[in-house]
Amino acid sequence: MKKILVPTDFSDCADSAVELGFAFAEFFDAELHLYTCIDISSKWLRVSEKEQADLMKEKQLEKNANTLLNVWREKATEEGIQLKTIVSAGKFLDDLEEQVQKNDIDFIVMGSHGVSGKEEYFMGSNTQKAVRKLHVPIFVIKNPLKEYAFRNVVYASSFNVSDREPFQRFLDFIKWFSPETIHLLTINTSGWFGQPSLLMNEAMADFKEMCKHYSFETQTHFYKDIGVEQGVRHFAEENNADLIAVSNHNRHPLKRIFSGSSVEALVNHCEVPVLSIDY
Repeated sequence: MKKILVPTDFSDCADSAVELGFAFAEFFDAELHLYTCIDISSKWLRVSEKEQADLMKEKQLEKNANTLLNVWREKATEEGIQLKTIVSAGKFLDDLEEQVQKNDIDFIVMGSHGVSGKEEYFMGSNTQKAVRKLHVPIFVIKNPLKEYAFRNVVYASSFNVSDREPFQRFLDFIKWFSPETIHLLTINTSGWFGQPSLLMNEAMADFKEMCKHYSFETQTHFYKDIGVEQGVRHFAEENNADLIAVSNHNRHPLKRIFSGSSVEALVNHCEVPVLSIDY
């Protein structure tokens, strides 16, 4: 992890993500990028300074954003964090994707409000879309973390051969936090009654073998529930998980057992932090 990007709309939820971004940047000695997209035309960034001076509303919005970013700039200076700030305009997701590519971002931290029973907030809806659109690992949180420790972790997958690469990337990340237990989880839904548990247990055993050189305990689970997203969430709640990680392959999350929107639903409904690993 060399370059971390955190989008912010300066909400409490986004501030929690920025705090986590700072913690990760310090822990991994990574460069941190804070990105905000103001609600004005993308043409603003392409006009001359003289033309900008005549656009008072847009100028004030940019000034407001930079004033709010100054708090984090000062924090970065105090803590010795390499920080770059980006104030942009236009379509959030398209511009975010461009910033990720242009700056060689290899990890994203995002806050999500969730939308269950609430108005669909900016960061909530866009976090779900980012999980679908972007091709880098995305760490999603809803609430401030009391401590940056992930002792009891769930890794949910279909455990296909193609999932081995993201699982290794997950291991390369999680090992730094010295977890106590990793739960390898796949879900048996109502449509999967014909799927032999023996085959799934064998598949999970191969992934368990990949963990043999690590100090944490590894457990495997073939968990029955009405749906995949519900199953992952219920299992995590029952086992007091600190983190859920999922592989997100070729825009088909958990390809054989997930529908296309399951990771987005998990991000939306789950209070536990979610790490989506794309590859």
